[in-house]
Amino acid sequence: MIRVLLSTRIGERRWSQSKLAKMTGIRYETINDLYHEFAERISFENLDKICQALDCDITDILVRVPNAVLDE
Repeated sequence: MIRVLLSTRIGERRWSQSKLAKMTGIRYETINDLYHEFAERISFENLDKICQALDCDITDILVRVPNAVLDE
């Protein structure tokens, strides 16, 4: 399972979703879907924009959480 830690990264900076959307040029709805982990896909371009705005690495936003059922 892939977890999106965007809410954590935004919270650490005390930013709003709207601020990140304005800084990146990404639609608010897309940011919101990522923030709430509803998104099923995201473009590399958007990931790059988010990393640039938050001055972070991709591993600060996306992490893989092993799924015990799949690992057995």
